[in-house]
Amino acid sequence: MISRRDFLQVSMAASALVGASGFGNWSRLAAQQSLTQDQLLEFDTFGNVSLIHITDIHGQLKPIHFREPSINIGVGDNKGVVPHITGADFRKAYGIADGSPSHYALSSGDFSSLAQAYGRVGGLDRVATVIKAIRADRPDAILLDGGDTWHGSYTCLKTQGQDMVNVMNALKPDAMTFHWEFTLGSERVQEIVESLPFAALGQNIFDAEWDEPTELFPPYKMFERGGTKIAVIGQAFPYMPIANPGWMFPEYSFGIRDENMNAMVQEVRAAGAECVVVLSHNGFDVDKKMASVVPGIDVILSGHTHDALPEPVTVGQTIILPSGSNGKFVSRVDLDIRDGRMMGYRTKLIPIFSDVIEPDAEVAALIDEQRAPHVADMAEVIGQTDSLLYRRGNFNGTWDDVICDALISERDAEIALSPGVRWGPSVVPGQDITREDIFGVTSMSYGKAYRTEMTGEFLQVILEDVADNIFNPDPYYQQGGDMVRTGGLGYRIDVSKPQGERISNMTLLSTGELIDPARAYVVAGWASVNENTEGPQIWDVVENHIAKLGTVTVEQNNSVEVVGV
Repeated sequence: MISRRDFLQVSMAASALVGASGFGNWSRLAAQQSLTQDQLLEFDTFGNVSLIHITDIHGQLKPIHFREPSINIGVGDNKGVVPHITGADFRKAYGIADGSPSHYALSSGDFSSLAQAYGRVGGLDRVATVIKAIRADRPDAILLDGGDTWHGSYTCLKTQGQDMVNVMNALKPDAMTFHWEFTLGSERVQEIVESLPFAALGQNIFDAEWDEPTELFPPYKMFERGGTKIAVIGQAFPYMPIANPGWMFPEYSFGIRDENMNAMVQEVRAAGAECVVVLSHNGFDVDKKMASVVPGIDVILSGHTHDALPEPVTVGQTIILPSGSNGKFVSRVDLDIRDGRMMGYRTKLIPIFSDVIEPDAEVAALIDEQRAPHVADMAEVIGQTDSLLYRRGNFNGTWDDVICDALISERDAEIALSPGVRWGPSVVPGQDITREDIFGVTSMSYGKAYRTEMTGEFLQVILEDVADNIFNPDPYYQQGGDMVRTGGLGYRIDVSKPQGERISNMTLLSTGELIDPARAYVVAGWASVNENTEGPQIWDVVENHIAKLGTVTVEQNNSVEVVGV
């Protein structure tokens, strides 16, 4: 005779295997290359609780092009598993037909031609349509924003995030957490957060002086939906003072704080929570490790690393679901919560094909209102491109190559360094490059382009330090974005080596000579975390460079040799 405990375990396992993802529907439709809004939104309502997840919008109010990475290296236990497989391997893993809309949405291959066929993605007016449709089906669905929202565009920079705050408020989230928002400065963040009509969560945001939680960012919020008590715990980006300038938010300290997370899970369970959801900006691999060391979490809604997976990944009894970036996807998660535990789930990653989904008129008007004072400046054409301009990937993207070339030419440098950030829309060949496009890959509150001298030895230290942030086999030590982008400098990287042994064969590309550890080189870069950095703004540097070129053509970059993958 099967015990009740065994039955619950079998029920959980079965529900995880049967109908766990709604991806199959639109993947099959994608193979037929025919999609409608109704098909994208089709969902077999399940259980008694619905979550809606958006994350890493990076200020993108309007539809854009956005190419997924062609290289996303995993190390340690994450080697060769999603999200660290790309291209044809990714499509094969999920049964995605070549040339289909799902290929275009989730993969990088043949992007330029597929972009011509399928158009732009995202747009918060289209996101609003999807959210309203889900709420029409499940009125008490919980909408959660994973952060990196008030940053990344021309209007977001010019309004100090107010454009995004106004539009997101119209979507009526129930809670959010944070990362790049803090680069607006702690005073501005406090001003916005105090006015938000929803919860600003961060169990790992502490007062730096007293090393204790803050009142401004409570650790969690309890909801009662579908006859169930749900706790949503916020997890802000853990490495703020490392990846971003700590002097901009000196009042706060961060960290993973998994011991405190464990305490919060126990606290909400003791308070009657039957379902525990973590709204995370850790990054996917960090979330996987957290799920393995903190028991009692049912769902982690994952952000920061911009991964888009059509099905959740399970670690123990925890499902982890990332929802892409730039407004390109919305995730729906339906849960069956009974007798104080999650008995099953059904999910759907909904791609926001802008030509398929009807914009919500109210939100579209609000977006246009936010943009109106800036439209003329943003729309000015600076040049054209013959090449696909993109950023996403572990190493240099073509947008990064353009930025590095601009730093070298405009700042009269031998070597350029550009941060390995993931945000920024793509520009397809034959398209005009507008000022808005340039700000889409450069806008930040500490964007000055410095010019200095660095020895070859110091350059190697920088590359080694960043490489360890990306390729340390322990996810808790992966503290950065992607690898720092280099211009004028080639190198070899062995990702299988330990810290201090990954970088070799550093070469000055202009001469072909190996970098001399003792020699000082003229280096230009931007996004320094140091206070009082001097130099022109990076968007002006890039604009001047593109205006002189007229037409941008980016040759294939083979300056980084990657081994040990």
